Amino acid sequence: MTQPPDHPLSTRIRQILDLAPDARAIEFDETWFTWGELATATHCTADHVPRAQPVGILLRNRPEHVAAFLGVLLAGGTVVVINPARGDDRIRDDITALDLPLVIGNTDDLTALVDPGATTLAVDGLDGQPGRVRTKSVASATNSVTAVRMLTSGTTGPPKRVDLTYDMLWRSVLGADPDRHPVPTAPRTGVAIVNAPLVHIGGVFRILQCVLTARPFVFLPRFELDRWAAVVREHRPGAVSLVPAALRMVLHSDLTADDLAGVRAVTSGTAPLSAADADAFQEKFGIPVLTSYAATEFGGGVAGWTLADHRQFWQAKRGSVGRASGGALLRVVADDGTELGTDRQGLLEVIPGQLGAGTDWIRTTDLARIDADGFLWILGRADQAIIRGGFKIMPDEVRAAIEAHPAVRGAAVVARPDHRLGETPVAMVELRPDRRTEITDLLDHLRTRLARYEIPTDIALVDAIPRTPSGKPDLSAVRAHFAGTGTRQE
Repeated sequence: MTQPPDHPLSTRIRQILDLAPDARAIEFDETWFTWGELATATHCTADHVPRAQPVGILLRNRPEHVAAFLGVLLAGGTVVVINPARGDDRIRDDITALDLPLVIGNTDDLTALVDPGATTLAVDGLDGQPGRVRTKSVASATNSVTAVRMLTSGTTGPPKRVDLTYDMLWRSVLGADPDRHPVPTAPRTGVAIVNAPLVHIGGVFRILQCVLTARPFVFLPRFELDRWAAVVREHRPGAVSLVPAALRMVLHSDLTADDLAGVRAVTSGTAPLSAADADAFQEKFGIPVLTSYAATEFGGGVAGWTLADHRQFWQAKRGSVGRASGGALLRVVADDGTELGTDRQGLLEVIPGQLGAGTDWIRTTDLARIDADGFLWILGRADQAIIRGGFKIMPDEVRAAIEAHPAVRGAAVVARPDHRLGETPVAMVELRPDRRTEITDLLDHLRTRLARYEIPTDIALVDAIPRTPSGKPDLSAVRAHFAGTGTRQE
């Protein structure tokens, strides 16, 4: 097996960093940094990290953290993703349990969150030199094929770590046959926009996509509508990526088609997006929305819409997440593993193209169906079904009905235990800032769209739904909000 330091992914990173040192690479906070500056910081980090070892990084959306991430890959190590926004106590416990030979982060994060006895490397700016601020003995090097130990989104419970190999990232970014994509001879001229968090697979994918194709990019700390719109107007990217929550913010804003001139497609994933929202976006801006289906465990996407498919099939297949992509294989099975036929509902199983030949089917907890043309519909999650007095309720269907109300920006639906019925659905609802409504109005709206047993027994109107770094509702936080609250509606 090829050792990580010599893996094509690491080799290509080196080649790109040396391609055009004076060309612009990353814009952050309205300041451009060059490929040469990124290369210097990346090699500096690589020189400081233990070779082929797991290295924790308290990742924030900052250029120096991109350099740290790339530096660990150059050293053939494993980036262990640590989310600095999970709460201080949980982060400290996590770092202690991991017992890593090195933790990288901003000085403030390291000082506040890492035990004084640990080895740490402070990175506080792309134009500065990393500085080791604490030391301890480092374990001897071992060969590892794991590139990133990624945190899942944590929407249905505590986040867990998933190992993504060098091969998985290599194929995820460049396709099932990476050799078909030679190293570019010069940096790209178009500028991409990256607003996905580095602690999420979407951020890792988009950063590597830009680096491996030598495309300069604007790196945003988070999605903020005004800043995002200004960058889109300035650079006129051909495509942008928006999670559903951000897409709905753009949809319900005062932005016009002129503000998004040049954008030919919007990609959207990480959470369900209704066909109605996709249609409304295209009607307002004239831009098709290409939804996709991915998971951290797969190392990226396994299904999605293309522009060609959208032109030909959208009206007939609206609501689908597209067809298998990147060499992935998809099938739907019964609980006992029996493969089901066309348009039959069951559990989705996947062989991701990123994993290569010889991989077994991976069973998901997603309920799905696949039609005769290969289009995939995600119908909900089997492990989130709410059983209310014997009636099965799919939270995504209730959420979609709530979000169809014109005053609603977003919703999250979870189960709450009920001593009589077993459990009932409850909903947290975020309203659009320019619209107001009452819970009674929402209930009237839902009675025309849902069965009586599907209507939430408690609705909380909030300024903002708690979300994970990927933009998905944090269902654990939503459940905690409703724990012990009384019934609002029966």
